[in-house]
Amino acid sequence: MSLTELMVTLVVLGVLVFLALPSYTIWMQNTQIRTAGEAILSGLTLARSEAARRNTSVELRMETGSGWSARISATGEVIQSRPAEEGTSSATVTITPAGSNRVTFNGLGRVTFNNDGSVPFTEIKIDSTRIDPNDSRELCVMVNATGLVRMCDPNPALPVGDTRACVPANPTTKPAGC
Repeated sequence: MSLTELMVTLVVLGVLVFLALPSYTIWMQNTQIRTAGEAILSGLTLARSEAARRNTSVELRMETGSGWSARISATGEVIQSRPAEEGTSSATVTITPAGSNRVTFNGLGRVTFNNDGSVPFTEIKIDSTRIDPNDSRELCVMVNATGLVRMCDPNPALPVGDTRACVPANPTTKPAGC
């Protein structure tokens, strides 16, 4: 292979990498959104199942970003935790209602009052500010009063009946934060 051929190959390779980089960035950010959503959903499912298994109240506290810790409400003993740095450093989390950072499940797996008197959160919106909002595949994790936890897509363009769509508890209204 001559030096000219090698240089042409490197230039073509460089152009291809340059063209593919924006798509790769969007894909990586959307992957982090999905990973954060699945991690939060996993934490909520763990807290709910541990509450039922132990027949005691278990709370899930949201830490910074998508990090969380599942604790026994009465003692504060940590059952399991997840730092936000585990693959989701650029995911942004918005909790509804604002100012809430925990939800407590009772021994039946239903949402109950938090020990500190705060209101349990009902929705967590996961997004990324590092990419254009039109390219972002934001997700929402919802918790209803019966303890059902669900991850859904708040995209209003989804057709009616699509199982990925966020469905409000009352079908005549739309979800508050998602």
